[in-house]
Amino acid sequence: MNPATRRILVGIAAIVMIAAIVGVWIIRGPGSMAFGGGPNVELKDYKGANPTGVPAKLAQAGLIERGAYLAKAADCMVCHTTEGGKEYAGGLGFKLPFGTLYSTNITPDKDTGIGNYGDKEFLNAVQRGIRHDGARLYPAMPYASYTYITDADALAIKAYLFSLPPVRASASANTLTFPFNQRWAMIFWSEVFNPDIRFEPDTSKSPEWNRGAYLAEALAHCGECHTPRNLAFALNNRKKFAGAITAGWRAYNISSDRATGIGGWRDDDLISYLSTGHAAGHGTASGPMGEAVDHSFSQLAPEDIRAIVAYLRTVPATTSPDLPASVAPPASASHKEGPVADARGKMVFEGACVSCHGWTGESAVSPSATLTGAWAVNDPGATNVAQIVLSGTKRHTPDGALSMPAFGNAYSDDEIAAVANYVTARFGSKASSLTAKDVAELRKQTSQ
Repeated sequence: MNPATRRILVGIAAIVMIAAIVGVWIIRGPGSMAFGGGPNVELKDYKGANPTGVPAKLAQAGLIERGAYLAKAADCMVCHTTEGGKEYAGGLGFKLPFGTLYSTNITPDKDTGIGNYGDKEFLNAVQRGIRHDGARLYPAMPYASYTYITDADALAIKAYLFSLPPVRASASANTLTFPFNQRWAMIFWSEVFNPDIRFEPDTSKSPEWNRGAYLAEALAHCGECHTPRNLAFALNNRKKFAGAITAGWRAYNISSDRATGIGGWRDDDLISYLSTGHAAGHGTASGPMGEAVDHSFSQLAPEDIRAIVAYLRTVPATTSPDLPASVAPPASASHKEGPVADARGKMVFEGACVSCHGWTGESAVSPSATLTGAWAVNDPGATNVAQIVLSGTKRHTPDGALSMPAFGNAYSDDEIAAVANYVTARFGSKASSLTAKDVAELRKQTSQ
C-alpha cells in the first residue's frame, strides 16, 4: 500500500471515528442532573449535610431498618411483586413494543432468588446491570438510575432483602423478539447510557436540593417514567421530566413548566400529591403513580418529600404541546347541559360512573373521586381515562382503602372508548377521539 492510499484510509477511519463519537454524544445527551450547573464533587469531598442515606430520625437505626426505608424509597416491591403474589418474588410482566419482560425473584432464596449474591455481586446488579452469572440485565431494571445509589445504601437494601423469608419462585421466560433478546448487546447499551458513577452533590445548590436530587434521581428514579426515551430507549434528558407513556399509562409532565408541568402547583399541593396521591384541583394518582405513592412516597419522611419538591421546582421547563394551557372548570350540574361527544359514552357514564363522580366532576363521595382539574380528563389522548376504566384502581389512603372497580370485562372496547371520549368532552378542555382499536391496544399493554 503506497503512502498516499494509507493516508486516505487513515483519514477516512478518523472521520468515521469522529462521526461515531459525535453520534453517540448526540444520542446520549446530557446527564440527568447536568442542568444543575455544578460544580459536582465526590460525596467524600462534599462539605454540606450528607444528602444520601436515611432521614435524621433513622440515623441511629440498625442496618436492616435503614435498608427497609431505602427499599421503599427505591420502590423495589412494586416491580418485583405480582398482584396477589408473594412480595419481592418477581413475575411481574412489562409489556414492551418488542415483547414482554418479567421481573425476577429478589428474595434470599438461594435457588431462584438472590440468596447467593455477595456484596460485590449485588452492587454489580444494582449499579451496573450485571447479573450474578455475569449476564446483562435489561434496563427495565433501572440500573442507569440506580447507579447513583451509594454502595452503603445499596448494601443496606441488600441487608433488608436478605432479612425477608426466602420464596422459591422461578423466573418466567421473557418473550422478546430478535434482536432484543440478545442480552450481550446490553454491554454496549450500558457503555453508552449507564454512567456507572455514584451520586455527586452539586456544591452550588442547597443541602435540601441535593437530598431531593438523590431521592428523585437515584432511589425513586422518577425519570424512568416521566422522561421520554430516545431511539435507543434510554432517557432523553433534553426533555427531562416532560412526560412519557409507560406501561400503557401516561406519566405527565413534572418539569417546572407552569402551564403543562407542575410550575403552577403550590408546594402544599405537590407535597399532598406525593404523600397521599391526591391534591385538590389537580386530581388523584392512579395506575403506576398510584402504586408509587402507596408503596413508596407515602412512606417517606416529610422532610424527604419537601426535598423532592425543592428539586422538582428547579427542573427546566418543557412544554407538553398536546396538553391544554389550562384545565376545565367544573361541568354543569345538569346532565342535559354541556358537550356530548358520544351518546353511548353518556349512557355508560350514567350507568356506571355518575354515582361516584357526579355530573359536575366534583365528587360528593370522596375528594379522590373528583375529576375536575385532573390532567387525565384534560388530556385529549385520554390514555389514563381509558386505563382506569379498564383496570380500576385500589388506593390505600390515610383514611383507608379507596377503590374503583375495573370495568374492562363489563364493557366492550367500543363502549370504553365512548365513555372515555364523553368524560374528556364533559370534564376536560377538549374531547378525545379514542377508538375501539386504541382501547384494544391499551389492554395489550397492561395485560401480564
